[in-house]
Parts: sequence; C-alpha cells; structure tokens
Amino acid sequence: MERTIKQHIIALEKAALEAWNEGNPDAYMELYAEDYTYFDPSLDRRLDGYDAIKAYYDKLRGQINVDKFAMLNPEVQIINDSAAVLSFNLHAHERDDFYRWNCTEVYVRQDDGQWKIIHTHWSYIMPMLR
Repeated sequence: MERTIKQHIIALEKAALEAWNEGNPDAYMELYAEDYTYFDPSLDRRLDGYDAIKAYYDKLRGQINVDKFAMLNPEVQIINDSAAVLSFNLHAHERDDFYRWNCTEVYVRQDDGQWKIIHTHWSYIMPMLR
C-alpha cells in the first residue's frame, strides 16, 4: 500500500507540473486544500489560503511556457497513511533559460480519500556564497 501511495502522489505532482509548464495552473488548483499555504522565493511572504494562491496564479496564467522539465530524486515520506511529504528537485528549460528548484509538498488524505496539498515550499538550487 505504501508503494501505491508514493506512486500516486508522484503521478499527481507530475500531471500538475505538466499543465503548469503550459501556463495552466488548474491542475495544481484542484490539488490544493482550502487552508493551503505557499512559500516561493519570488514572494516576500507566505501566501495563506486557497483564494490567495488563486489570485497569484491568475496573474501568471498563460505566462509560463516550459519546453522540457525533469522531476529528479522524488521522495515521498508517508505518515500513518493520512499524510505524505513529497520532496524533489526540478530542472526546467524555458527557451534559453535553465531553472533549478527544490520543492517540498505536504499532502493530506481528505475524508473522501483524495490527496490534497496543504503546503508547498519552493526554493532555488544555488551554491552557497562564501
């Protein structure tokens, strides 16, 4: 069962990334819980709640156009079959630009059995400055 949950979580994330990379945030929006929270290095504070992330994504709709991406090293840690933490590295090519990200997603199984994301944290992969 644990392996099935891990595969399911990774499949949900990949499908949402594929839509996002074509400028469509709807697949992610379907995964977010009402009490969702979001950290992104391009924002100066955490976004709290479904409405806040929807407003943010509506501004980005149609502006993302990733040519290819790779979800690297996905790891799903399951907590009592009711929560899961997905972490991975993302490499994305958008025209001549190359982006490297770290991502952590916290999924919770809802009463209806669906997995919803309650928290996301994105950060840039970069070498430490000395």
